[in-house]
Amino acid sequence: MDSEIIIIPIIMGTLFIGLPWLILHHVTKWKTAATLSNDDERMLGDMHDMARRLEERLDTVERLVASENADWEPRRLDHEGDNYNANNIARLERNR
Repeated sequence: MDSEIIIIPIIMGTLFIGLPWLILHHVTKWKTAATLSNDDERMLGDMHDMARRLEERLDTVERLVASENADWEPRRLDHEGDNYNANNIARLERNR
């Protein structure tokens, strides 16, 4: 009889306090993990800057090679204005 008196409050406490606390705790953690931290945003900005600089370097190399060799054509699509017309796509497919 005494063990029943102790077990019932433990079960009720677990069901009505412990379980909701556990669920709400994890929901809060999931919501905060879904957003970008300041470090993540800074890293993305740095990566964007690095990609832009690398693209500028590649453009410079392509211009230098094109100025030295008249027969050479760049294999990349023109990224200025996203020039994805049929002629550029056909030229790229021929050069594969």
